[in-house]
Amino acid sequence: MKPRIIVCGLGRTGYKVFRLLRQQGALVVGIHHQALPGERAGDVIVGDLHAASTLKAAGIQQAHTIVIAGGDDALNLRIMMQARVLNPRIRIINRFFNTSLGERLDHAVPEHLSMSVAGLAAPVFTFAALGSQAIGQIKLFQQTWPIHEEYVDENHPWLNRKISELWADRTRMLIYYMPAEGEMDLVSALVSGQKLQLGDRLIVGAQPRVRCIRRSMIARLLKILTSLRHFQKHAEAVVAMSIVLLVIIAIATVIYTSSDAAVSVVDALYFAVGMITGAGGNDKVVEHAPSSIKLFTVLMMLVGAAVIGLFYALLNDFVLGSRFKQFLDAARIPQRHHYIVCGLGGIGIKIVQQLHASGHDVIVIERDTNNRFVNTARGLGIPVMHGDGSFAEVLKASNLENAAALIAVTNDDATNLEIALKAKALTPKVPVIVHYADPDFARMAQQVFDFETVLSPAELAAPAFAAAALGGRILGNGITADSLWVAFATLITPAHPFCGQRVRDAAMSADFVPLYLETNNQTIHGWDLLETSLSAGDILYLNMPANRLHQLWRYTPPQVMVS
Repeated sequence: MKPRIIVCGLGRTGYKVFRLLRQQGALVVGIHHQALPGERAGDVIVGDLHAASTLKAAGIQQAHTIVIAGGDDALNLRIMMQARVLNPRIRIINRFFNTSLGERLDHAVPEHLSMSVAGLAAPVFTFAALGSQAIGQIKLFQQTWPIHEEYVDENHPWLNRKISELWADRTRMLIYYMPAEGEMDLVSALVSGQKLQLGDRLIVGAQPRVRCIRRSMIARLLKILTSLRHFQKHAEAVVAMSIVLLVIIAIATVIYTSSDAAVSVVDALYFAVGMITGAGGNDKVVEHAPSSIKLFTVLMMLVGAAVIGLFYALLNDFVLGSRFKQFLDAARIPQRHHYIVCGLGGIGIKIVQQLHASGHDVIVIERDTNNRFVNTARGLGIPVMHGDGSFAEVLKASNLENAAALIAVTNDDATNLEIALKAKALTPKVPVIVHYADPDFARMAQQVFDFETVLSPAELAAPAFAAAALGGRILGNGITADSLWVAFATLITPAHPFCGQRVRDAAMSADFVPLYLETNNQTIHGWDLLETSLSAGDILYLNMPANRLHQLWRYTPPQVMVS
């Protein structure tokens, strides 16, 4: 029998998960705080999400898995505890914004898997900024690979090329094959020497490359000059007050030396500085001076106290306040080929981290000076500009005209559109990637405004939640022609249906695509993988249609699936 799945919280992400699971033929029941138009009462239970009565009405005691998809971490935690009390054996897929808490729960609570919408969506935003038309992601060989679809048309270089010629390349992983005519799995196509025909589709994973940055001495000198220019901009008040202070000291020194020929320049300077700063000095300079000089000294003491007070205040504000940090950030702003991330929320910080890890220059524009991720970004050496990305001056200061791409991922869709439109008006050639929460309007926005990419986190994350609900810790997923496929790792046990079989035979009979095999502390890929016989202890990485995962559950309990 297929497992019974409950989806709790039918917001944007939850309802997308609910519909995907139902589309894949799963036995799914939804729970929401209000009725949904077009949904029958038996399919969606209305009530308090964390109430025992609501969960019981949804069949929690007979359910195999519950997906908690709400956006409130505290509420999700309460639902998780109530569900575990009512059904101690239930498998829990839990959405958490606080990834640290989610990881702790994964270790502390059996059969608990925490997932983050930001963590699932951010790589696709990153790949889009790098120029990849990614439809998803997959984790292979300790890296996150972008997944894209190759549609074979009359101009495609792979037309009439054997699929077997593409199989052995480790930098390109074949994920799934959909022939234009008939039905044939990828492994059968490999073995039979099938050629790619017009209209065929291939899902392919591409190995990400880390960019090595080497800056020349000329580039470093230009950076220093740029830093000086930014220093003048951010320290104008301190510099101006320093000049005023030096002028006052110089005037006092000249007057003291001219009033008494016996007073040396050094003594006059020493007394002037001590008098103005309040540190004291050689009083003999004015001890026998005329009354006018003494009155001048009194005036200098008063003026000096005011100037010194203002100077110290400005200096403290520059060094200890935000101005010095702004100067450092401004001095580090890249000049060209960099990525501008507007909005440092959950998705924004992960995009920044991934671009930085790949060796790319990044700059952040964030309006909130108290944003929780600002210190995280600065800890990576990434400059953070505090300002509104929809203002032309802010975008120009980030060197938009020479940027590789701009990514607008604030928490407000209208702000993201405003930033993107302003960027396009200033520099039409710079690619713009836009965050839009509603999946349907995201597609409309891309069509209406002709942006390079408009992405919805709910659209990107929902397949991963649905795939995880269907089985195992998912390494990757994607949707092609309304069919959800998932990539995961399965531990081969003596009772496993694939144990003792050749990978090629098992793949053709179960309609999965083998990716690679971990056995005896080594990885096997390509043609060697197809001819390898599976034995107990091996870990097979594969992908298959999500609606066939339940067939493995009859043989393999969920706990043997590992990531």
